[in-house]
Amino acid sequence: MGSALGKIVLAPMEGLADDVLRAVLTSAGGYDWCVTEFVRVTSTLLPHSLYTRLSPELKSGSRTASGTPVRIQLLGSDPALLAANAAHLALLNPSGIDLNFGCPTPLVNRNRGGAALLDEPELLRRIAGAVRAAVPPKIPVTAKMRLGIEDTDRALDCALALEAGGVQEIVVHARTRADGYRPHVRWEWIARIREVVRLPLIANGEVWTVADYRRICAATGCEDVMLGRGAVADPLLARRIRNGQEDEATAADWEEIREMIAVFWSRVQAKLTPVQSPGRLKQWLGMMQRIYPQAGVLFREIREARRAPEVSEGLERGGVQSPQ
Repeated sequence: MGSALGKIVLAPMEGLADDVLRAVLTSAGGYDWCVTEFVRVTSTLLPHSLYTRLSPELKSGSRTASGTPVRIQLLGSDPALLAANAAHLALLNPSGIDLNFGCPTPLVNRNRGGAALLDEPELLRRIAGAVRAAVPPKIPVTAKMRLGIEDTDRALDCALALEAGGVQEIVVHARTRADGYRPHVRWEWIARIREVVRLPLIANGEVWTVADYRRICAATGCEDVMLGRGAVADPLLARRIRNGQEDEATAADWEEIREMIAVFWSRVQAKLTPVQSPGRLKQWLGMMQRIYPQAGVLFREIREARRAPEVSEGLERGGVQSPQ
């Protein structure tokens, strides 16, 4: 990136950051790489078509249209099965493979996936080791973890286990599974993990602004940060950080975002049915209104719309034109 700053990574966000939103967010610049929603590995060798559907970027060098590398995230609990799937996935030359030990959702956890494994550091080590051994050295293998299930008692053990398993980097989301996505965040625990592991750590959790970015770096000692919901709420956040800008959004910022909304809406319609697509746009605008009041105005304009043509009409009334 040619900057003295550390790496900035776009988080995997299930049900939110699909290939369409990844393309739009990374088009603004600032990201070193991004991570897909997870692929659940349970009982079989998954076909390549599943991966290319989740990440069409695999067909173009595993990069978004603006050139940002895309890593594929796997979720599961069987080391041998995860290794076999990782080896099969590696034939598609992904930019990297990430292991999910952070997802807090009950459905995933009931099936021994995501954060449910954080009471079993030895299993984390075996999974990481099996996947690393199955994948060519040129493909990075990384992992994303939370601090624990109910408490942080095994946070250090889990990080050390992943390091022992051979991952290159660990993203630490500074919450336990029980914390969910509540505003309370435990950045100090990332600093504690940094004291015991030699691997690069990527700090994650509750970064909504440039000021938050500076605070998480100061609190954790990490140079590298992963942006999640904050990147969706402010599509220009990574670039602001990269350029050393302040948080005050300008009229020019909104003009740029309005164009991003138009592109997003066009691509969502191409991907989903006229009944499904409105929900995706409402979801994004609903998050953006936290930072941009103009997004709230647009959201209210289309809130009652149920089908794509009605949404398009509402966007036009709000000044968002179809992309040329």
